[in-house]
Amino acid sequence: MSYCINPACPNPKNPPTANQCQACGATLLLRDRYRMFRALGRGGFGATFLARDEALPGNPPCVIKQLRPSTEAPHILDMARDLFQREAKILGKIGNHPQLPRLLDYFEIDQEFYLVQEYINGATLQQEVKRGGAFTEAGVKQFLSEILPMIQYVHNSQVIHRDLKPANIIRREQDKKLVLIDFGAVKDKVNPVKASSTEQTALTAYAIGTPGYAPPEQMAMRPVYASDIYALGVTCIYLLSARSPKDLDYDPTTGELLWREKIEVSEHFASVLQKMLEISVRHRYQSIDAILRDLDLEPYMDSLAQNMAFQMPPSGKGDPLSGPISSASSPLTSGGNSTGSPSSRMAAAIRARRDRVTSRSGAVLGNGRKPPYLGSPNRMPPSHPLPLSSTPQRKPSTPKLTADDIKLTYVKGQRDFSMQMFAPLDLQRSNLSGVNFNQSKFVKANFQGADLSSANFGKADLPQVVFRNSRLSRAYFNFANLENADLRGADLSYACLSNANLRGANLCGADLTGATITEEQLAMARTNWSTVYPNGRRGIL
Repeated sequence: MSYCINPACPNPKNPPTANQCQACGATLLLRDRYRMFRALGRGGFGATFLARDEALPGNPPCVIKQLRPSTEAPHILDMARDLFQREAKILGKIGNHPQLPRLLDYFEIDQEFYLVQEYINGATLQQEVKRGGAFTEAGVKQFLSEILPMIQYVHNSQVIHRDLKPANIIRREQDKKLVLIDFGAVKDKVNPVKASSTEQTALTAYAIGTPGYAPPEQMAMRPVYASDIYALGVTCIYLLSARSPKDLDYDPTTGELLWREKIEVSEHFASVLQKMLEISVRHRYQSIDAILRDLDLEPYMDSLAQNMAFQMPPSGKGDPLSGPISSASSPLTSGGNSTGSPSSRMAAAIRARRDRVTSRSGAVLGNGRKPPYLGSPNRMPPSHPLPLSSTPQRKPSTPKLTADDIKLTYVKGQRDFSMQMFAPLDLQRSNLSGVNFNQSKFVKANFQGADLSSANFGKADLPQVVFRNSRLSRAYFNFANLENADLRGADLSYACLSNANLRGANLCGADLTGATITEEQLAMARTNWSTVYPNGRRGIL
């Protein structure tokens, strides 16, 4: 289908090869290359469309943002053009980060402005919550371990996003990583010519952010870096409660959100959220580093380190487009010298603390790797940092979930079972598509014939687990331990098996079409003539 972008068009849907709109006569092939085929969103100041680039082989998808001023007044057009150029400049500056959308093109046609961006295939966190229910505390801490370094990178680029919210954070289908989108409200200096109140409101509404997520100083057009921290705090409350800020009560005296009774989290984590949500900027967290210092993120250290490895040069020195820091020079792997960004030094300090503790304990996991902190690798860390010379007090163990627990909560919409230690499970022929078992530990689990398509088993411990004849298409097994797992006849098409331990895993008859897996991994596993390899050939590498 070809979609007409004329807002006055009475019937925007057209045949897929049409070049002129059958209803209004408008041109359908933008700039002789971009064909819109679906509207993603529309507002008073513009619209966003999903399009195909017909000038490139394969006609790859892209996202086109149309900025259409509601008036032809010259000063409003100048302001719109300034906003347009500002967003293009910001995307060009920071879009080299692997978890931010790349700017592909931008242009102006007949006083309408267009940005062409990389298409991110996946679901927003808002969609995840509506489909699967609220996150657990462990799930939100995992979210923070990914998003905090990303926001730090944006802030180090001297950019304030100003529209952080669940609808602007996508979990990319390809690798399950979070991607931050929509930089249309980024802060920059805009010095508009004096306009009427109606025209001024139309413009500032576009650039001010989202009510409920934006703090008071931002609504007053005086945003600071801590404004993004407030919006991130509101996002955490949404993830934990499945309630948007407009559905929460607030203190009529202070204006603070009344959220504490709506969620169940530890007192320590609640205190961190409270400081993120302070109405007064003076009392709110001033930087991402301050949040990291107050959070116990050892269980998420690997994810945190991977995200923090991509940092702007300190103090703005060097070329911000030079790419990620290599592992050879990164303070995350060199012992944490004094160079590098504050976030990377923080990450190195956490890792050093973890290594000192585990070296004294000598503890190892079943896969031969040391746990990220002293104690069970699947328990949450203590609420407050402990002195290195002390031994953590063990908390009472959390009851292990049973197969019936999982099936019942899944039917009710729960999808997040990350960082759990499970009792022996019999989930044969169960429908658990899209489930999140990230960093969970399994003992004698049987998923034979189950639908686990698009499931997240990243860093999960799955030795001898039975996946025979199960559907695992597009499942995510990055760094998972699948030693001696039974994967006979499993559909692993387009699954991500990067860095997974496949020693002794049985892949006889498995379909690995398009899967991300190396020859070295396959050499460690058991295959036969009926195994379909990533190249689509049976029994041949």
